[in-house]
Amino acid sequence: MNDQLKRTPLFDVHRKYGGRIIDYAGWALPVQFTGIIEEHRAVRATAGLFDVSDMGEVEITGPGALALVQQAVTADVGRARSGRVVYSPMCNHRGGVVDDILIYVLGAERYLAVVNAANIEKDFNWLQELARGHSGVRVENRSDAVAQLAIQGPLAGPILYGLTRASLKELGYYRALENVEVAGTSCFLVSRTGYTGEDGFELYCRPEDAAALWEELMAAGQEEGLVPAGLGCRDTLRLEAGMPLYGQELDDERTPLEAGLDRFVAWDKGAFVGREALQRQQAGGRRLALVGLEMVDRGVPRTGYPVLAGGEQVGYVTSGSYAPSLDRHIGMAYVPPTWARAGNELGVSIRQRAAMAKTVKLPFYRRNKEE
Repeated sequence: MNDQLKRTPLFDVHRKYGGRIIDYAGWALPVQFTGIIEEHRAVRATAGLFDVSDMGEVEITGPGALALVQQAVTADVGRARSGRVVYSPMCNHRGGVVDDILIYVLGAERYLAVVNAANIEKDFNWLQELARGHSGVRVENRSDAVAQLAIQGPLAGPILYGLTRASLKELGYYRALENVEVAGTSCFLVSRTGYTGEDGFELYCRPEDAAALWEELMAAGQEEGLVPAGLGCRDTLRLEAGMPLYGQELDDERTPLEAGLDRFVAWDKGAFVGREALQRQQAGGRRLALVGLEMVDRGVPRTGYPVLAGGEQVGYVTSGSYAPSLDRHIGMAYVPPTWARAGNELGVSIRQRAAMAKTVKLPFYRRNKEE
């Protein structure tokens, strides 16, 4: 393994649990422990515990904080009360996505942006650049001072509830609580979002407390079937749930409109970076649209594979895999809007062979929310 890779505070814990470590965006992280499919199914049926300490955290505070956040992201954070979490694309001036981030609303002048691991420096620099136009705002990169664990699955809540006095059972989706003690560990933030399509929680703590918190969670969840989970199943879970991944479905060239994230663009909130470019695209038509693909013929639609119509390439696969919850091969792809309607037949070029696929509505999988 490359000794130059960054390590999370849980690196030694991953090795203890048999994690197979890989290079992920410059981080040494486990792709799997017992196996991707086994871990995937555990998250769908019981619960999985993920190390997401590679994610970045940028604090935005001061009198100009809300104005900066509103300029930086496409969603309307101004409508969100304290304790809310807002998902939003953050665009460049061309309308392309700099990153897709979570904004934690912690007060009138306090916001926490949680950004993708590969984009920490890029996002921090971008927010600092935008901050020059706002007086009284501070932008601080707190990533090195934060560890983050995510427990996901239908039993994530029951496992967690017994480890804290906080009323996490009443915590709504995309809500957060500050200063929560979990299993004797002080978590400065606990939220209920997730990237798997299942119910789940994120626990933010000091790096030096992360290993002890991991062990307490694993011990508490042993009887319920909690398993350590790696990057591999995180990817198959989010793909089934139709959630985009930066660097695959999203990048500096693709816009939120093309990615089907229209609902996260608040046209009525006023100015934001990329607004004019997105308005032009909205009026003039989108070049591409993100669709779900379900394979009819055998074959896996891997990232970058050409998508064909009438023998000609019309698009490309962004993500693809076997879907353990569905027992079929699925993918997401960019195609012209004329081919985006559900039920269209397209080909995917797999080893110079055109394998038939059909377009389907995203997401591929929805959890049963009756609890």
